[in-house]
Amino acid sequence: MSSENRLLTSLRLELAYFTGRPWLSGRRAGGAGAVLRFERVRPRRAVRFQPRREYEITPKFLDRTIRALKRWNFDIVSMDEVCHRAVTSPTPRRFVCLTFDGGYKDLIASAYPVLSRHDVPFTIYLPTAFPDRLGEAWWLALEEIIARESRISLVIDRKELRFDIATRSEKYQLYEFLWGWMRSLAPADLSNAINDLCRRYSVNLAALSREATMDWGDLAKLAADPNVTIGSATVNYPALSNLKDAEAEREMTMGRAVAEAAFRRDVRHFAYPFGGRTAFARKHVVMAEQAGFASAASAIPGIVQAEGGTNLHALPRIAWDGRQHSLRIMRVMLSGIPFAPVKPARRS
Repeated sequence: MSSENRLLTSLRLELAYFTGRPWLSGRRAGGAGAVLRFERVRPRRAVRFQPRREYEITPKFLDRTIRALKRWNFDIVSMDEVCHRAVTSPTPRRFVCLTFDGGYKDLIASAYPVLSRHDVPFTIYLPTAFPDRLGEAWWLALEEIIARESRISLVIDRKELRFDIATRSEKYQLYEFLWGWMRSLAPADLSNAINDLCRRYSVNLAALSREATMDWGDLAKLAADPNVTIGSATVNYPALSNLKDAEAEREMTMGRAVAEAAFRRDVRHFAYPFGGRTAFARKHVVMAEQAGFASAASAIPGIVQAEGGTNLHALPRIAWDGRQHSLRIMRVMLSGIPFAPVKPARRS
């Protein structure tokens, strides 16, 4: 999203806060509560090219968020409690559930000290290939290559294409284009594409993926905490919409089986990799339910309704990250008032 559009979005949300509309709408808009979705929590980096910086927050901002939720009298609950409250009658207090995607190393290094200090429950959605050291964090390799190079070439649709990326604007535009293209590929084609790019530009994809994500030792420390719920996010973290049905089912069931074997406990909750509207379909919602998951979380924004008003296998989540910095904006988002965000524009 361009800085101009981002500012307009923020101003509209701030205006909604000061009009008082969220508080006048009451529970009808706010439902039973909300699930917050985080990706990375780490200190700011002094790096010029950070295409995914918008999807990060700092530990300090996570601390401010939790303090605000407590001040606003939200119950911070586990994913099991979300499932319970979503099918029962509304309670006087709304809930918020904190969830973290990706299994990144900075969860235990930067986020966990904050979460444990506040003694709040949270859920991790784990793609099990990464602690097994078999996962490929292709988006991180793509970022590193584009950051480092001034010109790159790669094969797209059997054609060798070359891109000049001397300026920061050109780098952002190419990252946006290649991220979208790679995200649309079947897993084998995606692996071939990113490994070819890494070989051309001497990036160690395995080492990069290993350094960025937690190992089983890290996860065992978290799993020992009764506040932590371990959920599954498949094995390899593919967009399910790029898979054949049998492959999608296998990713779902094998991801859970590996996690259950590692932690010796039931893994009841699932998150669709990437989780947006194009990342999974209605048939995958049915698969998650038939696989026996109690819930399956998306990345589609929305509020959780009580009395069965929300499909627990297409659970909405509100992304709370670096695209918004105002706690007033957060309170408006948690109110459940429908809000149409500004369509992202190309970086300039």
